[in-house]
Amino acid sequence: MHAKAYLRNIRISPRKVRVVAALIRGRNVGDAKVQLTFAMRKAAVPLIKLIDSAIANATHNLKLDPKELYISEIFVNEGQTLKRGMPRARGSSYTIRKRMSHISLTLSEKKDRNTPHESKTVVLKKKEKKVVSKEKAIAVKKDGHEEVVVKKSGVIEKKKPSTPVSHAGKTPVKSRRLTGIARRAFHEHEDK
Repeated sequence: MHAKAYLRNIRISPRKVRVVAALIRGRNVGDAKVQLTFAMRKAAVPLIKLIDSAIANATHNLKLDPKELYISEIFVNEGQTLKRGMPRARGSSYTIRKRMSHISLTLSEKKDRNTPHESKTVVLKKKEKKVVSKEKAIAVKKDGHEEVVVKKSGVIEKKKPSTPVSHAGKTPVKSRRLTGIARRAFHEHEDK
């Protein structure tokens, strides 16, 4: 379910409102209000009122829980432009454009939101410790892709090989060459 609220003809330039709108896009309603409370921008106060209006629409019309709402969409479009004049040199006049904005806000429930999956890199970083027999540990050690340390308790820890190994597992891979400034810096460091 989506609850919508609109704010028309606000007397702030859309360019200035978009900066504040980007702060709260995709956030939880409570977090967005806290963010706007401490934002030192003129557009923050009308956006807080707009969020309150959208929450009232969601609770009254759609019977949604305000704690489960987040800002799924917020758009800032250009409204009317008031044209004013400013006196300039030699009696001429200069046009000043006083721009207005239209803001549209959509709130959605968290149930509609896709939950992010746990990334694979986080899972791979966790150390694996397994209890296996010594025969298996010796077999893994001979494979050449990993070093295995067997402790007296039977727990083994997998470690990366000390030298990089090719896919065949026999010949070591050459490391990248240092060239230019990096090479000079490396050799200077070695000499010291």
